Amino acid sequence: MSLAAALSRIDADLDASLARLFEIIRIPSISTDPAYAADVARAADWAAKDLASIGFEASVRPTTGHPMVVAHWTGPVERDAPHVLFYGHYDVQPVDPLNLWERPPFEPALITRADGSKMITGRGSADDKGQYLTFVEACRALVATTGKLPVRVTVFLEGEEESGSPSLTAFLEANKAELSKDLALVCDTGMWDPTTPAITATLRGLVGEEVTIHCADRDLHSGSFGGAALNPIRVLTKILAGLHDDSGACTLPGFYDGITDPPKPVTDAWDAIGLTPEEFLGPVGLSTLAGEKGRSTLEQIWTRPTCEFNGIVGGYAGDGFKTVLPAKALAKVSFRLVRGQDPAKIRAAFRAYVTQSLPKDARAEFKEHGGSPGLALAFDSPSLAKARDALTEEWGKPALIIGAGGSIPVVGNFKQQLGMDSVMVGFGLDDDRIHSPNEKYDLTSYHKGIRSWARILAAL
Repeated sequence: MSLAAALSRIDADLDASLARLFEIIRIPSISTDPAYAADVARAADWAAKDLASIGFEASVRPTTGHPMVVAHWTGPVERDAPHVLFYGHYDVQPVDPLNLWERPPFEPALITRADGSKMITGRGSADDKGQYLTFVEACRALVATTGKLPVRVTVFLEGEEESGSPSLTAFLEANKAELSKDLALVCDTGMWDPTTPAITATLRGLVGEEVTIHCADRDLHSGSFGGAALNPIRVLTKILAGLHDDSGACTLPGFYDGITDPPKPVTDAWDAIGLTPEEFLGPVGLSTLAGEKGRSTLEQIWTRPTCEFNGIVGGYAGDGFKTVLPAKALAKVSFRLVRGQDPAKIRAAFRAYVTQSLPKDARAEFKEHGGSPGLALAFDSPSLAKARDALTEEWGKPALIIGAGGSIPVVGNFKQQLGMDSVMVGFGLDDDRIHSPNEKYDLTSYHKGIRSWARILAAL
């Protein structure tokens, strides 16, 4: 196949490609608001017809909520090509507060900034209509110039990502045979900076726990009972304080079992970035790393697990003062997990630690708030290496292999339900203002994103 011809076609077709992006941005596919249900359905129809115009066999699939779009390339491909599942979503976030938008959110425009750079404006321009169309437009150019695709491709577009994906698990289960492929490609991620491409290779999972410590059967007067009665706030805070040692490590037995460090070339590349604690924490008014000693900033947020306290409630916290010993105290605790950790074991270890730490007359009540494992693509994965080299070729700078401190739920679904690893490549920037007023997507991200996907597909 001629990759050069496809890249030239992408460049020549950029205006038409932008026009297609503007068409779907104009559809207010807000999945969280029932008032926009018809618009979400209209966006699904648009996406299916757009894929069909390239030659995909595309269909809109009903669910108990908003529809999914599934499209298969059934035309010619390179011999012995793998089969990839590309994932994106066509729904968008609400636009409130509307008065903060500089332009109407569903009237896209190409704006030239003071420095001469250009950006695409509008809700969904970056999250995720612009992102998913970079892949579709790459397929369009490859088919137009070669009559085939380098690999077998199935496109899967979700219509509920911004509303918690309530239909996703059931849909994947019902269509497992159709959607289980060799590899998933996920575009809902970003660049390291405006000129440095990146592949997200690690995602942290999560265990959420709510613990309530009960002591007396009612609130008590501190003058009458203070000193003699057990105070649940004191019990709770002592338990929480014991969850970390002086090095910042979590003290739960077995907490770090199964964890392996990234290979040295990866951590060396992270060190070469030179992100200091002051640079990372300065914008939020901090300067010193609080995690495990001996771990770099990027290690702490990408490949190390955490134990954090997200809320604590007990006693009287209103205006004025009330001398009371509360009957109970509550804390919300979250654990960010990395590959190798078992969420069920972490939850059990936490509950055992709390229970074993209770003094007489205190009891603990637990409430679960979800759990998912950390995920990571093998750092020596051939697919990862091919995508990295393709991105490096397009952008002229070595593509970084990075991690994400949070999770992308669909990647976990693909691994757990379909048995697929995911290569996560996207072209969003930190200042794209996704989920906020004045969302935008840099024209360079869109244009070179299309070219990047053409190179990645050819490399795969």
